[in-house]
Amino acid sequence: MTNPVVVLKLLVLALASLVLIPLQMIGMRFNWSLIHHLPVAFHRILLTLFNVRVIEKGTPPGDAPTLVVANHVSWLDIPVIGSTHPLSFIAKSEIENWPVVGLFAKLQRSVFIDRQRRKATAEVNDALAHRLVKGEVIVLFAEGTTSDGNRLLPFRSSLVGGAQAALMHDSVEQVFLQPLAITYTRRNGLPITRRDRPFIAWYGDMDLAPHLKLFLEGHPIDVVVTWGEPIPFNGNRKEATAAAENSVRQALKKAA
Repeated sequence: MTNPVVVLKLLVLALASLVLIPLQMIGMRFNWSLIHHLPVAFHRILLTLFNVRVIEKGTPPGDAPTLVVANHVSWLDIPVIGSTHPLSFIAKSEIENWPVVGLFAKLQRSVFIDRQRRKATAEVNDALAHRLVKGEVIVLFAEGTTSDGNRLLPFRSSLVGGAQAALMHDSVEQVFLQPLAITYTRRNGLPITRRDRPFIAWYGDMDLAPHLKLFLEGHPIDVVVTWGEPIPFNGNRKEATAAAENSVRQALKKAA
């Protein structure tokens, strides 16, 4: 792909941002319902411009309070998931101050957690409960970090406490944990092997620049997003988290 084509695509994305970002800011100020849908439109424009095809399987969350529990492979997971359904993410607090990325995270109405503070988890769980009670969908990357794409790291149950706190509200009869599996399956039309996945995954101390370069060059990527069956949360964090982890693990095996 020639540089002028990349520049043209970036220009289109910039023009879309000039329209959607102010609308989202105003909508958040006045609590307009469109704030749930504008990020979806932005992510779809981004993925279309740079040849990322999302193949969605299963049924996304309904109206019931739902905490989505997903695996995490790359920064690309955010627009991939964000393109499928109105939702928000749980993100580490450092992201809030990152250039550009921090702004988009705020516009996505992300819930930020400071992992260095002992009380942070409890505070985030309270914030999550408030959002879940309103019927919003929140995505938790339960591994706590990105993986190399070839293995699933153990899911952490601490932030599932947000679902537990939501159950304490009188207006809530049921809270669900919904597993979500993200699998990158093809690149340039060819199946992605175990050897190829680290080229898409972004983890550890890897430099982000090479990943962004490949993305901007527009090499076609297929990614399968599999919604698992919602798991009714009964108050047992570890049990529910283990069930969600198993569901994601099985979905990853089928999609690979």
